[in-house]
Amino acid sequence: MTLRFYDSATAEVRDFVPLREGQVSLYYCGATVQSDPHIGHLRSAIVFDQLSRWLRFKGYQTTVVRNVTDIDDKILAKAADAGQQWWARAYEYEVKFNEAYDKLGVGRPDYEPRATGHIPEMHALIAELIEKGHAYPAQDASGDVYFDVRSWPGYGSLTRQGIDQMQAATDADPRGKRDPRDFALWKGHKQGDPESAAWDSPWGRGRPGWHLECSAMAGKYLGDAFDIHGGGLDLRFPHHENEMAQSQAAGRDFANFWMHNGLVSYQGEKMSKSIGNVVGPKELFAQASPRAVRYYLGQAHYRSVLDFSPEALQEAVSALVRIDGFISKVARVSKRSSTTEHGLADLPEAFVAAMDDDLNIPRALASLHETVRAGNSALAANELEDAERTFIVVLGMLDALGLSESPGGADQGGDLSRVLDVLVQARLDERATARMEKDWARSDAIRNELTAAGIEIEDTPEGARWNMKEG
Repeated sequence: MTLRFYDSATAEVRDFVPLREGQVSLYYCGATVQSDPHIGHLRSAIVFDQLSRWLRFKGYQTTVVRNVTDIDDKILAKAADAGQQWWARAYEYEVKFNEAYDKLGVGRPDYEPRATGHIPEMHALIAELIEKGHAYPAQDASGDVYFDVRSWPGYGSLTRQGIDQMQAATDADPRGKRDPRDFALWKGHKQGDPESAAWDSPWGRGRPGWHLECSAMAGKYLGDAFDIHGGGLDLRFPHHENEMAQSQAAGRDFANFWMHNGLVSYQGEKMSKSIGNVVGPKELFAQASPRAVRYYLGQAHYRSVLDFSPEALQEAVSALVRIDGFISKVARVSKRSSTTEHGLADLPEAFVAAMDDDLNIPRALASLHETVRAGNSALAANELEDAERTFIVVLGMLDALGLSESPGGADQGGDLSRVLDVLVQARLDERATARMEKDWARSDAIRNELTAAGIEIEDTPEGARWNMKEG
């Protein structure tokens, strides 16, 4: 099946053909490092990690860029409130984001540029836009430079809206603008801002506008045209709309595909700090292993809304226990290694078709669980060769999804499964002893205890086997 993705710019699922044969370039928006990461940041990072992993499984050489916005109004304000230097706060939270990503097995990008390291590239892009008549310095003495939205006929095409229906841009003082919707490319230094948060420029000391940063960094590392630009749905407007406009107005093709992941709600409600229902890594990892959190945050289709609830997270834990139970059982009776490298040939057609179809993770997971069930049936029938082949297939699918036993080298989900296996097996041994002694009451009590815990027991000529109940 042809690899296909939904392109937000055309609002359709299109065949994916890379700009350079055998290579894929991906830029996705990273964090504005003002405060702790939350579940929305984690979901977005997992989505684009799933994407880049699958592209590599398909044989593409990938170049992945994820930026860090380390200069921003919110960073300055929160640093001032906390009595911090802005750059110290930015670095503190950049580290926290990467710690969370590492725990979840999100691969480090090939390049992770910081905005503050690319001021010359931003100056060059602004100068180019001014020269082409798409940007202008403020009409007052503020030192701001704005993009002229009415000068670019394609403005609004990403989000399919007309300029007159748009709200005013609120990223700079409107008094120097020709149109309230014009957005800031460069923000002149304001009284009260730290002196260290300003750089010399042809238009006076100041700092970059948020939208400009990504255009300059994507261009530096991926060139004037690249394959995929990604980010959360909340970034489509104004951030990605403005990125696309300023880049194309400067004569750059920019992104061939725009991919946006859906947002996260909390038990049907929008997450909001004012409501107090924002969930972060600390709360998630207190409820489940990082591997189970990754499974949960990555299980829905990437374009859908993911509704968080503690109960749903525990369902993800149970799903992994069922998978790991099968793996543990095969490992006990087989010499097959779980560390073997896996490739596309190891994966079922249904799984590959699902992943190729706009990264359809729900269908891919259905294929995974169906394969696990088939493997358990092979074990129950004492068909060891079939069980071993299924074992390799299951490991391949887990690898493709980033759900191998220790993503990022920092997860203990596999250890949890092994501990569960040991504990259940100990109870089964007690039950076998009771049956040998014809203590049927004790045998039934152990079986009932395990059944109540969600564990199914199957008696075979080779002894009792167990599995987690489905659902």
